[in-house]
Amino acid sequence: MPGPGNVGERVRNLRLTRRLSQAQLAGHDLSDSYISLIESGKRTPTPTVLRMLAERLGCTPEYLAEGVEPEQRAHLEVRERHAHLALLAGDPATAEAGFDDVIDRSDDPDLTSRARWGRARALEELGRTGQAITLFEELREQAERDPGRASWLPPVIALARCYHAVGDLGQAIALGERALDRLRGLGLDVGVEHAEVGRILLLAYVDRSDPERAHALGRRLLVSAPDESPADAYQRASIRALEGGAIGDSLHLADKALAARTEGTPPQSRARLDLAAAKALLRGVPPFSVPPSIADTGMGGTFAVAGSAELARPRAEGTPEAAAEAFELLRQTTSLDGVEGTEATIAKARALVLMGDPAQAIAGLEEFLETGMALAAPTADGSPTAVPEPVVTPRPDAGLPARTHKTVLARLVLARARIAQGDRTAAQVVLGIAAEQLAGLAPGRTAAGLFREQGELFELVGDPDSAAAAYRRGLEAVGLCSARSQAADRDLGRV
Repeated sequence: MPGPGNVGERVRNLRLTRRLSQAQLAGHDLSDSYISLIESGKRTPTPTVLRMLAERLGCTPEYLAEGVEPEQRAHLEVRERHAHLALLAGDPATAEAGFDDVIDRSDDPDLTSRARWGRARALEELGRTGQAITLFEELREQAERDPGRASWLPPVIALARCYHAVGDLGQAIALGERALDRLRGLGLDVGVEHAEVGRILLLAYVDRSDPERAHALGRRLLVSAPDESPADAYQRASIRALEGGAIGDSLHLADKALAARTEGTPPQSRARLDLAAAKALLRGVPPFSVPPSIADTGMGGTFAVAGSAELARPRAEGTPEAAAEAFELLRQTTSLDGVEGTEATIAKARALVLMGDPAQAIAGLEEFLETGMALAAPTADGSPTAVPEPVVTPRPDAGLPARTHKTVLARLVLARARIAQGDRTAAQVVLGIAAEQLAGLAPGRTAAGLFREQGELFELVGDPDSAAAAYRRGLEAVGLCSARSQAADRDLGRV
């Protein structure tokens, strides 16, 4: 544990423990009044005085200055690094415990700041996004107060990501655009930060139904991206930040330049951007290869169904051309695993449907769900064949809600593929199974999006009652419609 209080309190406590008076501690070199000022916190001892006092009190200067002995500090440094390793290994619960331990025991501002950052990331990974936002906001305020020690960019980018996750698109876009402006001001148009900010803004623009901005941003990120070494770009940006007096940003970017020189740019950062761009293309944004003057950013359209007239599309879907571009982007996401790898697999199937190849989409989704029976034909009496529970394996820390979400999403795309084949009966089988799983999801923005797509698909198979119920559930999931009261169907006292 660190020593109590500040430098003065530690000096006083040790002096009393050693049964020394202020005059005895002062000796011939200092005055007892100076010792009194130190103990009352009105004077901060110089390093020379600290060494002198530490020798007389039988401790180390580090203990007097920070309340931590060198061995204890080294132990906490190791603990903090192990917590970061746990976070990178996909174990945020262990990471959170490690960061909490460091925060509780450390009196070193830099070490504590790193541990607080790690704890915020662990909270985000655990799905406790509101708590993560609170901690990231504190880190942002700290960076704004002291730009000479901390970089403003990491907490702002993290906040944009978290606000997008909780559905606060206004905050996510405002923070993302500020971060992007800062990166451009530093001349940094490549690298992990640029890719992450671009990814967040692309998704937020699409969620806000702003395809024009999404298209313009996508072209800058994917088509007009500079062909430059990230290490050179980081180094130049670090110099610019230093010239502007932002030493915290300069140090952060210099560290990034060193990492890029020795390790290269992590492939996941570009793969995540490609996944976000593909999602935008599949939700109505025109191909990024097409200039804005040519691109049609209208969100209307029809959904082709084999063997029947075209049905009005309830919401934006990508064009076959946009889907083909999305499919090519998704080919570059093989480095993604866990939840993101799952999202890429489902997005590929959605792209195949829009490209007019629902059979390949169905084959991929059936393999993904590991059932082989997901769209089995109805029995002789017309009832659907029972379908075994699918096995979906996103990353271990995703938890049951995330697994259920991805399973439902896969089934909805599966239903869309069957509709594209003209097989509405098979589509209804899958929609019924998806509805059972979706009923168990907690309310929120994620569930609302799934209910909305479920409603659209029920409309496409000609089931308006089920569509209306799904739309109502979607509104209830985001608190826009009060849920209907239901009678208890079990003895709650025995649960």
